[in-house]
Amino acid sequence: MATTKYNVVDLFSGVGGLSYGFEQLEEFSILAANEVEPDIAWAYSLNYPQVKMLCRDIGQVTGEMLEQALGGKQVDLVLGGPPCQSYSTLGKRQMDGRARLFLEYKRVLSLLRPRAFLFENVSGLLSMDGGRLFPRIQREFGELGYTLKYQVMDAAEYGVPQRRERVILVGMQVKNTFTYPQPTHGEGKRPFVTLEQAIGDLPPIKSGEKKDRYQGPIDNDFLRFVRREGEETVTEHASPRNGAHLIRIMEALKDGQGKNDLPEELRPKSGYGNTYAKLWWKRPSTTITRNFACPSSSRCIHPRDSRALSIREGARLQSFPDDYRFYGGDGMKRLEIGNAVPPLLSLALARQMLKALEKGNLP
Repeated sequence: MATTKYNVVDLFSGVGGLSYGFEQLEEFSILAANEVEPDIAWAYSLNYPQVKMLCRDIGQVTGEMLEQALGGKQVDLVLGGPPCQSYSTLGKRQMDGRARLFLEYKRVLSLLRPRAFLFENVSGLLSMDGGRLFPRIQREFGELGYTLKYQVMDAAEYGVPQRRERVILVGMQVKNTFTYPQPTHGEGKRPFVTLEQAIGDLPPIKSGEKKDRYQGPIDNDFLRFVRREGEETVTEHASPRNGAHLIRIMEALKDGQGKNDLPEELRPKSGYGNTYAKLWWKRPSTTITRNFACPSSSRCIHPRDSRALSIREGARLQSFPDDYRFYGGDGMKRLEIGNAVPPLLSLALARQMLKALEKGNLP
């Protein structure tokens, strides 16, 4: 018996972290995606060559473009979350043009009329504009006839070695049969995946150094997910070259310490408590951003090697498999990684969305 195919479009696709889980399930077929940044759109296409990439400003995406990209096929599901910088608690939280991109998402929904959509964003969205923005987003989507559910999900609870909270808003036509995936990790369940488990198999390197051979075996479930059996070489494992003073700062810190723990003569005069800070070897990472190689920006110092994280380590903390491809200069690759939905989280969501769509097919 042929497998039912649910056709998917991914808006604001980034490098494809949210697409990942849906592409892994044979019941879904991702037909088209849109990403405005050309290098990131190219990276998406390297991983999903069968998907028609539009690479346009979302405001320029027309019904005619979509119809051509879809080949006349009906869309069952739309994915995506507008850029999160306007909503992030780490940013200026301004109601700028990016903060209103949900209206373009709504416009595309009105053109495609999918059975369901999944809208993803940072948890700061809930408090944006004095708490008024999210109810407005819900009203706008509700005007299209969708019944809505939302939940804040922490990626660490689904096997990602990173504490990363995201709002997941799901809309379905008529009756919303979506149920959020139950956490698999955390209190009373499997332990969270730690930094040591996620990146401990990578060879130690110093600031400015690069190595390309795995050091440790595949000895836990997370490594079984990200590594390919029999593969001996690893890519993108190079640490940025830092100055002597910053190296002294990093080497003076112990596991989990930050700038306020430094001796007075080394302590930077500016920065928050979680800047110039080491991660914990026996815990998941804190939320990583595009600046995960910049110790003065956020907590991102390797607890064992006293250096900035490599691109490979950033990708691991997001749960990208080691053969997932990124494109562009190092800064662009970090942007692709830091802004992505963790693949393990998308896989948990895809499995639940499949159940909801199948339940909706029952008489």
